[in-house]
Amino acid sequence: MLAQAGLGSRRVCEDLIERRRVRVNGEVAVLGRRVDPETDVIEIGGAQIGVKAGLVHYLVNKPAGTITTVSDTHGRPTVTEIVPNNPRVFPVGRLDADSEGLLILTNDGDLTHRLTHPSFGVDKEYLVSVVGEPHRGAISRLREGVELDDGVTQPAKVAQLGARLLRITIHEGRNRQIRRMCEAVGFPVERLVRTRIGTLTDRTLTPGSWRPLTQDEVRGLERAVVAGPRR
Repeated sequence: MLAQAGLGSRRVCEDLIERRRVRVNGEVAVLGRRVDPETDVIEIGGAQIGVKAGLVHYLVNKPAGTITTVSDTHGRPTVTEIVPNNPRVFPVGRLDADSEGLLILTNDGDLTHRLTHPSFGVDKEYLVSVVGEPHRGAISRLREGVELDDGVTQPAKVAQLGARLLRITIHEGRNRQIRRMCEAVGFPVERLVRTRIGTLTDRTLTPGSWRPLTQDEVRGLERAVVAGPRR
């Protein structure tokens, strides 16, 4: 059943069971056990698999100036206004008002928790245009961890794509983290665009538009959290 759900080959799924990573209705699964995906609760590494009826998953390309919330007291546009209003969905994580790019909206609370909790180590990738030309020392600091007012950041993956353009990948989700990291090393952000969430990317999605995730894409996100927390 696990292989049919798209979580890997039969051999990979058997290995997950042998390593006691799979639970059925809260109990550790054993090879050969029969399960009913319609009634049994199946988890791998604490992440529930199987798409329940009524769950929706949308991918939005958030434009600058749109607020990552379900409502705004100042009347500013919100990301929930981009997608259908029924069923009610919530943004997974945040992008600040000035930032752009990919954002997931869903009513899937289990997946939301695992995508946003830093212990599961789901990567988020950003294209970052900065003021000035970062030198080698600044990039090294970003890679090694930067001291912020809420603690030192985890090491980031940083590639310099141009004189003022960086690709930065992190798995934390602190408030305005990329902006604060770049400012801390002396190169404030001019423009920030999120381009990838785990395995999920889409270069064809235009700002302000949305689409539903495919079943394969949802499975890919589930596999990303099933991989387990970082040590």
